[in-house]
Amino acid sequence: MFDFAILFPAFLNGLTTGAVYALVALGLTLIYGVLHIINFAHGAALMMALYGVYFLKQALGIDPYLALVPMAAVMFLAGYAIQRGIVNRASHGRDENILLVTLGLAIVLENVALLAFKSDTRTIETPYTLATVAIGPAAIAVPKVVAFFGALVVSALLLWIVRRTDLGRAIRAVAREKHGARLVGIDVDHVYAMSFGIGLACLGAAACFLLPAYYVNPQVGNGFVLVAFTIVVLGGMGSFAGALAGGLLVGVVESLGGLWFGESLGQIGIFLLFIGVLLFRPQGLFGAKA
Repeated sequence: MFDFAILFPAFLNGLTTGAVYALVALGLTLIYGVLHIINFAHGAALMMALYGVYFLKQALGIDPYLALVPMAAVMFLAGYAIQRGIVNRASHGRDENILLVTLGLAIVLENVALLAFKSDTRTIETPYTLATVAIGPAAIAVPKVVAFFGALVVSALLLWIVRRTDLGRAIRAVAREKHGARLVGIDVDHVYAMSFGIGLACLGAAACFLLPAYYVNPQVGNGFVLVAFTIVVLGGMGSFAGALAGGLLVGVVESLGGLWFGESLGQIGIFLLFIGVLLFRPQGLFGAKA
């Protein structure tokens, strides 16, 4: 059996990874909660955000953390434009059309990235990439610590927007009953686009936290979106608290699973947990029964 000196660092590493997972899943949860569709282009959008952070660092020398605000703003505008200009126009009010459109977008974005950047894996170097900080018996990489607290701050900001602002009240009204929201004067199409934009802005922030200790290639988003889908269902479809708690839980389970099964098989624990939750609480950890 592993002792505390091994389990504690693995637990902390899982928490830091899980916070970024949660941030990615929160964007997906927001889009599902309002538009009631699964955005299959979520992983491809994260990949494009990672490339954006990479080229800001390589071409302009902008530190990934300093790129947080502009990257989130660019991804928000991209999400707003995609929803209004492509998804909304192509859906014709049918959810199955939206699923196909977002799947098509994912395929197009990944192939454009392959054409432009080949299949090479790229990384960046910063003065703090290999730096560590001691927390008890654990030595945690500085980028992971920053990612943990940064993801929590961005998640808290998103929750504040949804719960305390006029836009958040409009988002919650549309998510609950779009026809009623339209009757009281809410621009439903605008709220849809804002929600899609905010969901992609979360990916811009996640990319800034990820890249100092991670890599980017055209397929990098696939692994993240699979875990994000799992977190959304695990926490409860449309539940922000569930996405946050589920992300942290999945990160810890993946890290501890890597100790038992080997790093390459660490995600086995995630899907065992996922199957168990579906068997005994199919609405998710924080979801309500239909």
